[in-house]
Amino acid sequence: MTALDYRLALGIELPFVTPNAENFHPATWPPLPDFPVVIDQSGIVVSRYGDTVWDLSAWAGRPLQLDFQDSGERSGGLSTESAAMARLISAWWLWGPRPVNNAGTLKSRFTHLFPIFKLCTNENVNCSNLYKNPHIVDKIPDILSSSLAEPALILLHTLYEQRFEFGHLILDRESLRRLSGAVSKHEGSQTAYIPPRIWTYQVNRLREFLEDYHACSEQIAGCYNECINLYKNLYGSLDNIFDPKVRRQSKHFGQGPFGSFSDIARKYGLLDTFKRWINGPEAADSKCAVSTLGSYMSLATKVGNAYILNFSLMRIEEAWKLRYECLQIEKDPQFGLIYTIGGITTKTLEDKDARWVTSPSVELAVNVLRHVINLRFKTASERLGSTIPADQISNPTFNIRQYEPWSRGNGCGKPFTVRPSYPSYLSIIESYPLLFDKTQTLIQEADLEYARLITPSLNGDEFSVGRPWPFAWHQLRRTGAVNMQASSLVSDPSIQYQLKHATRAMSLYYGRGFSRVRLDPVAHATYLKAMYEVLGQEITRLLTPRFVSPFGETHKTQILKIVSSSDAKALVKSAKKGLVSWRETLIGGCTKRGNCTHGGVDNIIRCGGGDGKPACADGLYDRERKSEIIQLGDDIQDLLSFAHPGSPYYDSLISQNKAVVNVLKFLDMDII
Repeated sequence: MTALDYRLALGIELPFVTPNAENFHPATWPPLPDFPVVIDQSGIVVSRYGDTVWDLSAWAGRPLQLDFQDSGERSGGLSTESAAMARLISAWWLWGPRPVNNAGTLKSRFTHLFPIFKLCTNENVNCSNLYKNPHIVDKIPDILSSSLAEPALILLHTLYEQRFEFGHLILDRESLRRLSGAVSKHEGSQTAYIPPRIWTYQVNRLREFLEDYHACSEQIAGCYNECINLYKNLYGSLDNIFDPKVRRQSKHFGQGPFGSFSDIARKYGLLDTFKRWINGPEAADSKCAVSTLGSYMSLATKVGNAYILNFSLMRIEEAWKLRYECLQIEKDPQFGLIYTIGGITTKTLEDKDARWVTSPSVELAVNVLRHVINLRFKTASERLGSTIPADQISNPTFNIRQYEPWSRGNGCGKPFTVRPSYPSYLSIIESYPLLFDKTQTLIQEADLEYARLITPSLNGDEFSVGRPWPFAWHQLRRTGAVNMQASSLVSDPSIQYQLKHATRAMSLYYGRGFSRVRLDPVAHATYLKAMYEVLGQEITRLLTPRFVSPFGETHKTQILKIVSSSDAKALVKSAKKGLVSWRETLIGGCTKRGNCTHGGVDNIIRCGGGDGKPACADGLYDRERKSEIIQLGDDIQDLLSFAHPGSPYYDSLISQNKAVVNVLKFLDMDII
């Protein structure tokens, strides 16, 4: 039992839960048996840490309990060890980092993990040593319903990441991967993963549009304001044109005193821009109408949303609710500036300020969205006046109705707070055919191979070679989660270039809890689910000739634990069950179960036999990393020129260089 510092505090958000309350800071960890857990509004202690039942009703406003079912209280309950761990984990959720803020969430988490406490009791296993009993871990999927499996996996992963602070290890990373590969899928069908070539093309086109808009944003504003003023000067106000008496006599561009809109567009140098994205290069200048301006601005809003979705794990419903001040920048002592998108999650009602980690590149998209809303909100304000809520005036929503006098719907048929529904991604592509080149989104053989590797259940009729990729918003979430793993599955140079500035920080924030802010839990779960899925999929590639053992194919077959080198189905089955361990190294990967004491992830001395001994028997070399291994050797040579001969650092570099030479010799390559 150890003393705790002041930072661990009760997270329940209720008026009578204050820092001065007796239950706000536990003095020891674990808390003492008589430490008060629940204190009601009158200051009466309702439940203490050592109680068999914690009565949460005072917090929930309804009957609600956590029943630890101590076997000492009644037969058929939990063992003393399991009940103690259930209490400790529940306490960690109450007082630990990012504690729950309501009783319902605590009860839900308890329900998700209770079957595991019960399993440990029945198998006479201590929960703290569960990871040491893989045969028991393999039974977990059988005791969890499909709806509980994924939430339980996420909770167990979080406890794994917090193992040093928590003080216990329930499941290690390998056990979690075993569990992830074995749990039944709750989803009826998996969301498609967009192949790297197609994903890169669409995101580059979105970026190209945003850069184009940003470059001519001043011209857009000038053109827009001049058109609005022309209407106001002719009719006295923007609303007069919609008066039934005036409408019959209303004039538009090309009629009466208005002149041609194409002349105004030419004046601001926008004709070529409109042709590039809206009208087409062959369109006559006279065909450029004021509606073209509206279409271009609407497309800018849609593209801005799409770009943000590509570089976050948001749902379209959440992105569609983003506001002017959504982009926030956090100063992290380890990674510098971390960009987050703040909004309201559609899944977690208690969190009205959810955050999604994103790439610095989305700042351009946010600026374009701000530019469009600055223009359109001013027009809406003139027409709606005081009927716009105060919070929208100070921080307006990006996606509002069109209130320009030339727009088809003219915006005023419904209250300002009733926003337009969002379109599908595919409908945007079809409505704006110049946004993407259709030939670039046709599925090729390599694309289909990538897509099926990540999503084996793809519909063959919808996803086939020669057909255009059927884009959907939810695909961006799944693709983003997989890409953030920066795995060898997504090694296409173009996608790595696109992601390299964001992947590391985003992955660490979602996967390891670096951030001090509350990240959206569904995005966090999506990331973790993809992480374990990718780990399992990577292993299925080990049987290919790409990976080789310095001790030959027979040894490779033995360490992969399959019957023969041609038994691919057995390897896939073993990978899904987590029977094959795998983690990447600088020269390939390692199949050793448990921790490596030689630093094989970032030091290859032992992997390649640089210490004069035979190479590590658990290692596999990746043929596709030959050029990277050569570069590693060059880097080591550069470092040697600055190292002091005879120093431990110098000796280490010499040994690493020998390892590189050994690996390249085995791969039948020469060092340049």
